[in-house]
Amino acid sequence: MNRFADEVTIEVSSGAGGNGCAAFRREKFVPKGGPSGGDGGRGGNVVFKVRDNLRTLSHLRYKRAFKAENGHDGEGSERFGRAGVDAVILVPPGTILKDETTGALIHDFGKSRDDFLFLKGGNGGWGNVHFKSSVTQAPRKALPGQPGKTAKLRVELQIIADIGLVGFPNAGKSSLLDRFTNARPKIAPYPFTTKIPNLGVLRYDERDIIIADIPGLIEGASGGAGLGIQFLKHISRTSALAFLVDLSADDSIDAFDILKKELGSFSKSLLKKKRIIVGTKLDLQGTEERFKALCLKYKNEEVFGISVFSGEGIERLGQKLLELASTQQIQERTQTPLSED
Repeated sequence: MNRFADEVTIEVSSGAGGNGCAAFRREKFVPKGGPSGGDGGRGGNVVFKVRDNLRTLSHLRYKRAFKAENGHDGEGSERFGRAGVDAVILVPPGTILKDETTGALIHDFGKSRDDFLFLKGGNGGWGNVHFKSSVTQAPRKALPGQPGKTAKLRVELQIIADIGLVGFPNAGKSSLLDRFTNARPKIAPYPFTTKIPNLGVLRYDERDIIIADIPGLIEGASGGAGLGIQFLKHISRTSALAFLVDLSADDSIDAFDILKKELGSFSKSLLKKKRIIVGTKLDLQGTEERFKALCLKYKNEEVFGISVFSGEGIERLGQKLLELASTQQIQERTQTPLSED
């Protein structure tokens, strides 16, 4: 994950069809052999395939052009040319393809994991064997193969997860992910330790819950401040959100309102997701009083208090995350990707 890439522009080209052949039978006992030119082979297609072992688009960062093989030309004795080899492009789950020029959505691999044939190769040209008739006994006509097609695509990754952890830098998201899962994100006591979204799998009651640790937001993130909106889009496919509030911070009582405002500025649809508030670092001095104030202010929200260090509240939170994932998983994993509105 050190070379994380969530957006890249590539150029793809299908192969041209092979040319048809104009040939005639030349055999010892067939002095006036008829036409025997074979057809050209079909050009290779451009095909996208989903691979579960991929988590980023970094493998596309250094190879920006993909071209399928051209079809081979036809030959005499009615030998058809071989079809060109397809250009197969592997992408992780949650990838979307957009037209680079217009921005129009072409395909969404969050809604379908089937192989996607994007560009077909050109058809092979006919050999002169097709043009024989009662009038034309020795046609010298053969057709060239059809050209391939070229397109520029913007490939974007939107992480698919059950629960998205949202919070300011140093709110304890990475520590919680480390406690719950085997993701082992980088953890340090300074802001912006997490530069890329981290995924972890929580095994709970024989169920797998995928948790995404989204890099910390700051006020103004929806307008591009800090790490900006480049990671907000990864929240769009999560089933539910856990807003983490650092109870050791002096402004902890206002953190949820600011986070909610940033998400709503990016897309109001994010505010319709199931959500909980999680007060972190309950083991530190003075946080108990701040947690009580948080619960009092947000009576209509579900508020949890935890300490990753002592384990306080972790079991109860795990049960809640399982409940959120179970109720929303099917519906929201297949929702339409969010856009800024």
